[in-house]
Amino acid sequence: MGKKKKNVSKADNETEATSVVEEAEEDIISEEVPAAELADMVPAEDFEALKKEYDSQKDQFLRMAAEYDNFRKRTEKEKLSTYDNATAAAVEAFLPVVDNFALALDAGQNMPDEFRKGLELIQKKLDSALEKLRVKSFGERGEKFDPDYHNAISRVDDPEIEEDHIATVYQKGFMIGERIIRHAMVQISNGQ
Repeated sequence: MGKKKKNVSKADNETEATSVVEEAEEDIISEEVPAAELADMVPAEDFEALKKEYDSQKDQFLRMAAEYDNFRKRTEKEKLSTYDNATAAAVEAFLPVVDNFALALDAGQNMPDEFRKGLELIQKKLDSALEKLRVKSFGERGEKFDPDYHNAISRVDDPEIEEDHIATVYQKGFMIGERIIRHAMVQISNGQ
């Protein structure tokens, strides 16, 4: 029985010692030492060296945090633009088909009504497919000319259209989001 009591009291002593150490650590951590007192406690040259090292580590940490934030923003932007780039490449491949349907409708003034209605239905299906892909067309007669969106082929005297506005559209332009897939080819009015 004597041995058991010694083991129990040893365990109690270890538990007490551990709790005393933990309380001391909590007291040390919870006490804030002002920089002036810390400077008095540490030799001046060591304090300056520690302060420089701290400033260096802080600067390195801030730079790394900024670099990570920039990386995160860049990858997010790239991820969003991947869809637009893939869609633009696919749409660019079938834009000649869209152009040919528009030309067929314009040229088919004397065709039978059933044939014309069929072409119009196909044109509507192409337009709705482009709309689902978030592709917008631009370049209409009467729009203001904008060199960022339109390629001017020539100028013409057209009293019905204001100066520097589109008089004739030879090829519509298309864009997805802010990315231009194809510029519109237009003729600009002199307004006279």
